Amino acid sequence: MARGQQKIQSQQKAQAKQAAAKKQAGHNLKEQKKAAAAGLSYNCDICKSQMPDPKTYKQHFESKHPKNPLPEALKDV
Repeated sequence: MARGQQKIQSQQKAQAKQAAAKKQAGHNLKEQKKAAAAGLSYNCDICKSQMPDPKTYKQHFESKHPKNPLPEALKDV
């Protein structure tokens, strides 16, 4: 009967270890999403897509919206 008890304890220990790993993985994913969202600080006025810097925003605007006038914020870039 002792082996049966060891098996149960081993299973419980493994479940606890897996739960801790899942919790840690979920936490890292949330942090990565927050960091990625913070990096995207420029929003296109027309299509609402997000860009990380003004240079990328200007390239996007010139390629995707060539008929629209360039926003004042992008004329200096």
